[in-house]
Amino acid sequence: MVGTPSGLFVLWGETMRYPIKKVLSSSKTVAMVGLSAKPEHDSQLVATYLSAHGYTVIPINPNASEVMGWKSYASLRDLPEPPDVVDVFRRAEAAPSIAEDAIAIGAKTLWLQLGIVNQTAAKNARAAGLMVVMNHCMKREHERLWGPEQPCNDPSLRAAPVYQERQETSL
Repeated sequence: MVGTPSGLFVLWGETMRYPIKKVLSSSKTVAMVGLSAKPEHDSQLVATYLSAHGYTVIPINPNASEVMGWKSYASLRDLPEPPDVVDVFRRAEAAPSIAEDAIAIGAKTLWLQLGIVNQTAAKNARAAGLMVVMNHCMKREHERLWGPEQPCNDPSLRAAPVYQERQETSL
């Protein structure tokens, strides 16, 4: 897979539209598979940024009932409704099964974070009609396209519908 200056990807000898801007401007909900409960992890930085820029973040972490004050789900298949994006913070070997789950629940996009590439997952997701982004960070791409202080140009992202309430925590 090779990026070109014209904003196209060359994939297996075929040319396809570069979906990053479309994904970021048309999405509202992001299920983050592997969103860590540890504040020092990159996934929390990305989740904080996306939430601050109008996206509804849904943690997928089987080891936590809550992450960053949001209800966490054990798997994508436990979600009450499909997210727009499944953002993966797991090793590349886990991507094919995550792609299967994303397809099964009706997600629109499979996004493999920076450093994660899995051609099998990408091929299967694309064959099922999902847009696929690999080896890119949602936060960095949003900053690149709109700047760190600006929300996406899509006004509906500034007021994303509430997917889940932040859970009350007692002190």
